Amino acid sequence: MRNAADDRSEMISQLLFGELVEIYKKKKKSWYKVTSAHDDYLGWIDVKHVQLINKEEFENLKACNTISLDWVNPIIAGGKSIPIVAGSNLHNFDGLTLKSPLGRYQFSGQIIDSEQIDITDELISKLAKHYLNAPYLWGGRSPFGIDCSGYTQVIYKMLGYDIPRDSVEQVELGETVDFNIDARVGDLAFFVNKENRIIHVGILLEDNKIIHASGWVRIDTLDHFGIYNEDTRKYSHVLRIIKRVLPDRLQESN
Repeated sequence: MRNAADDRSEMISQLLFGELVEIYKKKKKSWYKVTSAHDDYLGWIDVKHVQLINKEEFENLKACNTISLDWVNPIIAGGKSIPIVAGSNLHNFDGLTLKSPLGRYQFSGQIIDSEQIDITDELISKLAKHYLNAPYLWGGRSPFGIDCSGYTQVIYKMLGYDIPRDSVEQVELGETVDFNIDARVGDLAFFVNKENRIIHVGILLEDNKIIHASGWVRIDTLDHFGIYNEDTRKYSHVLRIIKRVLPDRLQESN
């Protein structure tokens, strides 16, 4: 998804396989101005990347809860193979096949169904660490290039929660929690620049650790000052606030 109708324009986000958009207008016969259905993000995409559907199909496909987990795994039909990445929507998946506007495809990779899971600290940590060492890419949302807010958005998507695309919007969600007393696995920590503007976000883990996309998806130490980078022995980000977006849940049993 680009900022303007031009291949040379800045990439501002990415759409993963199966995600839906609404089209506002067409330009130069090869670009659509769209908003993504899961976060209302506005941008331009190449018409070749879109399969047109009618309004009824659109509404039916919005209720997708099955998400691919493998970094990359193909969907296959009639000898045709399409590689899809983690975070992709698997519409009408029955355990063996999915039915999309492109047709019916086989899929043998790992999946997560947000309607069939219990959200625990262990599950959040497992999903978050699944992206460890994925390279940073401005506007990215895939394991092969992802930015800080794209990362938190995709992890929350796997848990069944659609959150906005950018950290400056994500910080408006949920309730503020005290880092030293109430913070827990899955909370979102937000960080500011010298002008006190939100510029970064990460996901809290156990033992005062945070996982975030900065250079790559990495785990660092978090305290009330911010993120401490063990490699540089310096603070890399200044903590502003911690928000709880996921609902409170029972502590995991031993």
